[in-house]
Formats: sequence, structure tokens, C-alpha cells
Amino acid sequence: MKLKFLTFFFVVLNGSLFAQKLTGIVSDKYQKSIQGVSILNKTTSQHTHSDEHGQFVFENISIGDSLQFFHISYKSKLMVVRDLKHTLNVVLYTNAINLNEVAISPKINALHLLTDIDIQTNPVNSSQEVLRKVPGLFIGQHAGGGKSEQMFLRGFDIDHGTDIHVTVDGLPINMVSHAHGQGYADLHFVIPETIEKIDFGKGPYYENKGNFNTAGYVNFMTKRRLENSSIKLETGQFDTYRLLGMFNLLENNNQNAYVATEFLATDGPFESPQNFNRINLFGKYTGIISNTDRVGVTASHFASKWDASGQIPQRAVDRGKISRFGAIDDTEGGNTSRTNLLINYDKDIDEKSSLRSSVYLSQYNFELYSNFTFFLEDPINGDQIRQKENRTIYGFTSEYKKIFSSNKLNGSWRTGISLRNDNSIDNELSHTLNRSETLEQIQLGNINETNLGAYFGTTINIAKWTFNPSVRLDYFDFQYNDALLSGYKTQAESQSIISPKFNILYTQSQELQLYLKAGKGFHSNDTRVVVVEQGNKTLPSAYGFDVGFIWKPTPKMLLNMAYWYLYLEQEFVYVGDAGIVEPSGKTRRQGIDLSYRYQPLPWLFWNLDANYTYARSSAEPKGQDYIPLATEFTLVSGINVTHKSGLYGGLNIRYLGDRPANEDNSIIAKGYTVADLNMGYKWKKISLGIQIQNLLDTDWNETQFATESRLQNEIIPVEEIHFTPGTPFFIKTMIAYDF
Repeated sequence: MKLKFLTFFFVVLNGSLFAQKLTGIVSDKYQKSIQGVSILNKTTSQHTHSDEHGQFVFENISIGDSLQFFHISYKSKLMVVRDLKHTLNVVLYTNAINLNEVAISPKINALHLLTDIDIQTNPVNSSQEVLRKVPGLFIGQHAGGGKSEQMFLRGFDIDHGTDIHVTVDGLPINMVSHAHGQGYADLHFVIPETIEKIDFGKGPYYENKGNFNTAGYVNFMTKRRLENSSIKLETGQFDTYRLLGMFNLLENNNQNAYVATEFLATDGPFESPQNFNRINLFGKYTGIISNTDRVGVTASHFASKWDASGQIPQRAVDRGKISRFGAIDDTEGGNTSRTNLLINYDKDIDEKSSLRSSVYLSQYNFELYSNFTFFLEDPINGDQIRQKENRTIYGFTSEYKKIFSSNKLNGSWRTGISLRNDNSIDNELSHTLNRSETLEQIQLGNINETNLGAYFGTTINIAKWTFNPSVRLDYFDFQYNDALLSGYKTQAESQSIISPKFNILYTQSQELQLYLKAGKGFHSNDTRVVVVEQGNKTLPSAYGFDVGFIWKPTPKMLLNMAYWYLYLEQEFVYVGDAGIVEPSGKTRRQGIDLSYRYQPLPWLFWNLDANYTYARSSAEPKGQDYIPLATEFTLVSGINVTHKSGLYGGLNIRYLGDRPANEDNSIIAKGYTVADLNMGYKWKKISLGIQIQNLLDTDWNETQFATESRLQNEIIPVEEIHFTPGTPFFIKTMIAYDF
């Protein structure tokens, strides 16, 4: 009897003393916290990962358990649990990038592993390359380098952001009811060297992403601290100059602060110089107030101006009237600026719960002159238009997260709220002449749009399975004052939408994860469309699913493959270029995404991203159901070298296939293949480099549209391809100094 009692006593004692909770912090040798470290309990096969502050919690852990820590940039580390009463401090040491250290953990979106690899093997060197780091996302510039890039993803011509949710450190970038187009997302205020991580996801499956999250989302995360201060000078063809400075201001265990500044100027390859210049200022402070409280302040400002040659008609080039780099109207161009203030406050309430909050304010100005149809509407003065606005954006987000566990399951739940208000003053579309004379005001008014959001989601881990049900609620209030109407009248509409989502993961091991994601997202329409349509289809929904896997077939390989489907309801689209409302029908898209990363040698890396899409309009007859400019097949591949001797470089190729430019596929937007080369050498504190865009000097069209236009003295208008030529062979050199 005594023996049975003692046995029972020791079993209970073992459960109470050893099956407990462990908290820890992962940092580097400089005591900088490390986010995204995969942590495996090799004794129980449980997983977790460190958060943005390097912190982690392990439930149901016992003394004697073995923990292994993995991160792509650090040497893996194996530790045995000896103490459960105190916080475990784990120090990882940097290592040359090694795919051996990549571990697949049960995270709802583990695809960031791809961009983690790419940023380190082929760093971002320009604001355009920032978006190209997202696998499958293509971009095009068609307004002298100053306007936001046109984007393509999963069979969407996203224009400037209609179907992708874009943020920087959580600061919203998409502009609702923008003068040039809905969802306009200008990332030119981001200094590429400040980017530390790219978090992205495809499809509408994420409860904390709201408006425009249909094709996907991307969040660019900037560095909390610099490894060192540095200056960089770049110079190249076409009178191109870039000067960068990044300076540490404050650096200790509890506080970090740095500033970065960038100046860029170029005339571009066009016969009429672009006269482009841009200045960026960026500053970031992070501080630890106490063991449970952290604060961050980020401020930035950018301003740019440019001239542009615009989109040119193919017939003018074929007839020899202009060259590929000529212009019909070279008085196009514009100017823009944006100032941002972002304040973050993180509070650890206890070991299992936390609160993350942020508040932001942006002041934005935009003025753009374009001429898409030349002399179609006005044979004498031409069809130049001005789009202009002054905007203030403010808002906040707050999220509460709670960790839970039991003997058979563990996980977390989170709930959040958000508010955003956009106030666009004198949002204008006018007919102009030579950027100096206003001939007619087509649209002019004030827009005030408010979005309230709330969401709840939970992540439940049961053995190797992870379940993530969630729901999101959004409310919109649209107000428009038309200054061209007599008297003062506010046109107003409001609408709400509920977006449920459900994701399932099966993480068989650190080498294989299967997933099924399904959900509903939406894309709001322009306020001016909403009030005209009196709330009809204000928030058209998107329904989709992904089924795929992430797999490491060998320690040096990483493979992701997925089949996806997306259905989009009918919507009414405001076409900012023409100032009209255009209805579009229901659409369906489906495709296959493939991404592959391989490290055959310690210093050699190969990347491949291939994407196929079948996109059609649902309501149109066969043969008339093509979606203009929907990409069908894209491919990006590259070989990159990062040698311990200091040598680095890469050869990268991107391919975009032919695609329909109109609904019956009678006009084709021709595809292209472009190769870029970069190489350099880093010696102690000095780096020297060369970058070559379009290595083979290919003639390619960066952007193109089927547009009806009329040239001066033409009797009959013509609908055909109008394009902006892609950069020809372009070489620039770089020298940088770290201190």
C-alpha cells in the first residue's frame, strides 16, 4: 500500500514539477532580439517560434527536454531544459546563410521563408525591387518613375493596388478613392536598405488583413537597429545618381535609434529627359520601458517630381514618327510627397497574454499630368488631364493575444480592432493644356471615408494538426461633396461586410507541411462610385482557397507548390484615367504556384518562381470572356553567389508571357524576357559593385494597354497597343563604406 502511494505521489510530483511552462528570449551576441526562430522540443515534437521581441513560451515542458533552435541566418543550437523557474536566455551566433537551418514550423503563413532566403542571397537595391521580392508579383512603371508601379499577381492586373493589401510596419499604404485609381499604393518612400523582412501571403485568408486583401497581402518590416552606420554612392547611365546615408544615433540594451536618408536623380533613357528626383528621410526609435512594456516611433518623409513621355502608340513607332523612347506629349509628369508618423506600443500583460497597439498619421499630396488618348476628345488642344489631391490619413490598430494549453492541445486566440479615416481635399480630374492651363474641370470634390474593423481568430494545435478559424467584420462610411454642383450637399452611403476564414495545416515534420486555406475577402469601391450606385455592390467579395505544401526534400532544398482558386463578385470600378464609372462582371481565376530554392554549394544559390493562371469573366460568352492584361504565365529564376572571400553577385531572369489586352483577345500584350546582372566585392568596411539591368539589351514593353487614341491630323481613331518601353541596357556602379 505504501509502495502504491509513493508511486502515485511521484507521478503527481512529476506532472506538477516537470510538465510545466518555460518562457525564454532569443537574441544575438549583441543582445538584439531575433524574430522568427523555429524552436522544436525534440522530446515531445512540439513546435513554437519567437515573436517580434524574440520571446517564446513553451507549455507542458519538463526538465530534461531537449530544445533545438533554428534560424536561416544563425547557427542552430541544442539546449537541455535545466530550470523552469527562470526565463531561458538563448544566444544564437550569426552564420553564412544556410538552408540546413531552415525548419518548417506550424505557422499559418510559412511562405515568408522564401523571401527570408531571397533578401539575404540577393538584397534589395531599389524601390522597384522591393515588390519584386514577392514570389509571382510583377510590376511595371509607366509615368517617369514617380508614380506608383502597376502590379500583376495571380491573374490580376492590380493596377496600382486594387487587389493587394500593402503595409509597411503595419502602416497602410493603399489609398482609398485616390485621384488616380482605387487602392493606389506608392512605396517610393521606403528606403530599400532599411527593409529587414517581407511578410506576404496569397489569397484572402488572414483575419487581420482587411480592405484589398483578395489576391494577397504584403507587409514590409523595417530594421529595428543597424549593424553599423554606412554611406553609399551610386552612379550610372542617363545621368543617374543615388546617395544613401544610414546612421546609428542610439544603441544600447534598452534603446535603439537610427536615421536614413536617400537622394535619387535620373533623366532616364527617354529622348525628353525625365528630370526625376526624389528625397527620402526616415527615422526609427525602439525602446524598452520595462520588462513588459515597449514603445516604437517611426517617422518618414519623401518628395519627388518628374517629367514623363507617357504611353506611346505602336503605330507611331512603326511609321517612324517617333522612336521607342520618343513621345507624343512630353509635357506629362507630376509631383508627390508623403509624411508619416507611426507609434507602436506593446504590452505583455502576463506570460500568456499581450496587447499590441499602434497609431498613425499621414499627410499626402499628389499631382499627375497624363495624356492617354492624345487628340481623341479635343483635336485642337489635346486630351491631357490633371489628377490632383491633398489627403490626410489617421487611424489605429490594437490586438489582444492569449496563449492557452492543456494536456492534449495548445494554441492561442487573438482579437483586434482598427480605425482608419481618409480625408481627401479637392480631389480633382481636369482637362489641361501643357501643364499650365486648365481647360475644364471634369470632377472636383472632397472625399471622407471611414473604415472600422474588428476580428477574432484562434489557432489550435492538436498533435501535428493546426486549425485556424477566424472571422472579420468591416464597416464603411462613404461621404462625397461634389464641388461642381450648385450648393453644398453631402452624398453619403454606408455598408458592412463579414469575412469568415478557415485554415488547416498538417506539419508532418520540420521538413514537410501540407495546408488548406479558405476564406472570403473584399475590395471596396471608390467613394464616387458608391454614391452614384447608391450602395449597390459597394464591397464586392472574393471567395478563394489554396491547397498545397511546403517541403524540404533534402536539407539544401525548399519547395512550395499550391493550386488555388478565386471567385470575384461583380463590381463597379472607377477609372481614374478617364473619370468614368465602368461596371465589370463576375470573374474566376485558378492557377498553380511553384517556388523552389536550392543551395548546391555553401556559397551558391538557385531560385525559381513559376506561376500559371487561367482567368476568365464568368458572365461573358466564350471568346469574349478574357480579362484584359491578366497574366497567364510568369517565371523568375536566378543564380546568386555570396562567397566568404567577399565576392558576391547574381544573374536573374524574369519572363512574362503574352496576355490578352482586350476582352476578345484580338489585341495581344506581348511578353518579354529580361536578364539582370550584379556583382561586387566587400573588403572589410568597403564594398564595390556593378549592376546591369537588361543585360542583353532586349526591346521590351514594361507596361502596355489597349487604348483608343487619335494622333494629330488623323481622321479616324485607332485602338491598339500603347506602351511604355522597358529600360534598355543600363549599367551603374556602387561604392559603400561602413563605419
